[in-house]
Amino acid sequence: MKLFSKDVYIRRRSQLREAVPQGQILIMGNNEAPMNYTANAYRFRQDSNFLYFFGINMPGLAGLIDGNKTIIFGHELTLDDIIWEGPVEPLSSFAEKVGVTEIHPLEDLPKFIKKDEVHYLPPYRGDRSIFLKETLGISQAPSVDLIKAVVAQRAIKSSEEIAEMSAAVNISGAMHVAAMKACKPGKMEYEIVAEILRTVKMQNAELSYPIILSVNGQTLHNHFHGNQMHAGQLMLNDSGAETEMYYAGDITRTYPVSGKFTTQQKDIYEIVLKMEVDSIEAMKPGVSYRDIHLNANRILIEGLKGLGLLQGDVDTMVSEGVGGMFMPHGLGHAIGLDVHDMEDLGEQYVGYKEGLERSTQLGLKSLRFAKELETGNVLTVEPGCYFIPELISKYKEEGKFKEFVNYSRLESYLQFGGVRIEDNVLVTENGYQILGNPIPKTVAEIENI
Repeated sequence: MKLFSKDVYIRRRSQLREAVPQGQILIMGNNEAPMNYTANAYRFRQDSNFLYFFGINMPGLAGLIDGNKTIIFGHELTLDDIIWEGPVEPLSSFAEKVGVTEIHPLEDLPKFIKKDEVHYLPPYRGDRSIFLKETLGISQAPSVDLIKAVVAQRAIKSSEEIAEMSAAVNISGAMHVAAMKACKPGKMEYEIVAEILRTVKMQNAELSYPIILSVNGQTLHNHFHGNQMHAGQLMLNDSGAETEMYYAGDITRTYPVSGKFTTQQKDIYEIVLKMEVDSIEAMKPGVSYRDIHLNANRILIEGLKGLGLLQGDVDTMVSEGVGGMFMPHGLGHAIGLDVHDMEDLGEQYVGYKEGLERSTQLGLKSLRFAKELETGNVLTVEPGCYFIPELISKYKEEGKFKEFVNYSRLESYLQFGGVRIEDNVLVTENGYQILGNPIPKTVAEIENI
């Protein structure tokens, strides 16, 4: 189990205590999650907030910060555990490495909890909800003060975190290059997925989320990998690695199955590439990510207008949300220990703020991060352009955007699929830094691979 230095965890907990000075702070870890019976569990993944403040990737733990005292609740392995799992470093040793000297069995936790004074985070697993309400007898809602404090702290990445995230991007980049090299007409999508899985395992890493890979790139989260690939199709690959320290990479590349872009594919690809490059170059402290998203939509609309697919005033099309027809998702999201960082705490706290409300327009309503950027934020930048036959057909029948959309010209794009290009970007004091080593993304680079 890899850990940061003891001082990192002590400093993080101290900062949290200063932000929430009154009451107890309870940070729950995760339990094992059975696939189909108790002894056959999914790969264990610790709760990210517990990892951030306590670092220990073991099931059945809880951390309590009570005044100047910090306690970890859990169990040492029994002899039966060792018979099945082998000898491992004791919990007490890991606790000492993260600066905690007091340990108690988990069943003793109710004795320490002051029910009316405890702050806790919203649970996203049913077993934790039951434990909080029934075992601990906590009746109040999750603590908004604690949520806001954790979000403010985790949103600003430290140098140690940036190093881990850069490593995650580099593994992710190797996964994408392996996929590009393996992609050929006649192969099945799952053969490309196999190369991605082989690459991530060769780096002693895990996936940070299920692989999205398909020649049907117009389906935003396509986890079906049973299609045979043919010349003339585009392959969209959205996949990322999670390091041993549990930090995520999230990268997307789109490339031609035959190795060369058609003219039509190149036209759309270059529009999306400009959306991505210009969006990254606009990133700096104080700039609204919502404004960057809208400018990406402007580039998309201008590009599609240049191809004769749209017509009319660009400003009007941006304000009325025409771009959402072709990019029905947001420009990006926070990333860190979670691929969608801290979304378990609520997007309204992570990517929005008081007075900044979520739009109802298609595309803009799915923007997960909209507020002003701060130094130390890390976000994905992932614009796209998709031709979704069902959406196009519905809008055409309804006459939606009929004054802007050339539906007859769109007929030749109904089998196009989609293009998305994505990198992970750190906001620096003076601008931005794309994390990790460059991953091929220009037309020339991709065709060369």
